[in-house]
Amino acid sequence: MGLIILAARAAPIAMDRSTEGTLSHYGDYQTEIYIGGLSGKLPKLPTDFRELEARAHAAMSPRLVSYVAGGCGNEHTQNLNVSAFERWGLIPRMFVGAAKRDLSIELFGMRLPTPLFMSPIGVIALCAQDFRGDIATARAAQKIGVPMIASTFSNDPLEQVAAEFGETPGFFQLYTPTDRDVAESLLRRAEAAGFKAIVVTLDTWITGWRPRDLNLANFPQLHGHVLNNYFSDPVFRKKLQRPPEEDFQAAVTQWGKIFGNPLTWDDLPWLRSLTTLPLVLKGICHPDDARRAIDGGVDAIYCSNHGGRQANGGIAAIDFLPGIVKASGNTPVLFDSGIRSGTDVIKALALGATAVGIGRPYAYGLALDGVEGIVHVLRCILAEADLLMAVDGYASLADLHPTSLMAVG
Repeated sequence: MGLIILAARAAPIAMDRSTEGTLSHYGDYQTEIYIGGLSGKLPKLPTDFRELEARAHAAMSPRLVSYVAGGCGNEHTQNLNVSAFERWGLIPRMFVGAAKRDLSIELFGMRLPTPLFMSPIGVIALCAQDFRGDIATARAAQKIGVPMIASTFSNDPLEQVAAEFGETPGFFQLYTPTDRDVAESLLRRAEAAGFKAIVVTLDTWITGWRPRDLNLANFPQLHGHVLNNYFSDPVFRKKLQRPPEEDFQAAVTQWGKIFGNPLTWDDLPWLRSLTTLPLVLKGICHPDDARRAIDGGVDAIYCSNHGGRQANGGIAAIDFLPGIVKASGNTPVLFDSGIRSGTDVIKALALGATAVGIGRPYAYGLALDGVEGIVHVLRCILAEADLLMAVDGYASLADLHPTSLMAVG
């Protein structure tokens, strides 16, 4: 009871960027929740992923659920991405005085308050009730200080998305079209809009076999959803006989003709030449590919298997991470796939990730409560990560190493 009385006297914790997007400790979010409980106030949204997912699925259309939650094949790899984290345990260390924790990182010459980023989600727009989820995600990034990787697939032009970031950096993800002029135009626009890095996705030039979507004949882009970055692009528009506003179906058809570029190593010098921004390659899972990419001038490696949505290969993304980190040397390694909690984040950081991406959890927060839903989800993940470090005796991310983990299964 004494702890509760003490907590009740604590000052409320700010949730926006008025304190530079950070809290005194991210774990203080639980104190805020408990204090609210003294007056009968419960969290509006769940604090655990399982209940969050269940509520979000109930609020979303069946087609949207199939696209966001579905994976490739029988979803074995997607499920492995999640369960593989349970094979690692963080070793507690005592008498280290972790009363103060530092979760900040250095990335691309920027000091970021947390190691989190929001992974690109091509239908994030559709997860919002007003179909403007790209804008909502950017606003959440501004409020909580967690960068967003904005997808090429968007219901709002990339310039409008970038305008919402405030002081939080944003990165732009490119699905490289076969039309090089359109690709160059998209990246020039991203640079001009103020994005701080370019993330090129390598594993989605063709879609994997996704039974949930196939059973519903569900391909949102073919219905013209989330194609605004193309339809607003001056180079793309010049290739149309009539603008998308006058012949929508022809514009969708033209998009289909240029989407999906099976890039080769011969294309890397061209990609590198398109931008002076840091260049990140997403989908790298083999050490040899990491080394070759770095030799080709890439600024960061993004280890990911697309959350198990693209290939049902049977290997969890986290199992690729140690080899990628070793091959990458001093080059930053971003990671996503299977992250569902702050504990997962800490384990990925201990295995060498520089920054860790959140995907489905923030999409579900958006579906349930817009900007504030995303902020809540990210605060929960950060609070759990911070409290795990506190309890197990890790005062900073620099204290986390592979030797901090023990294989438990």
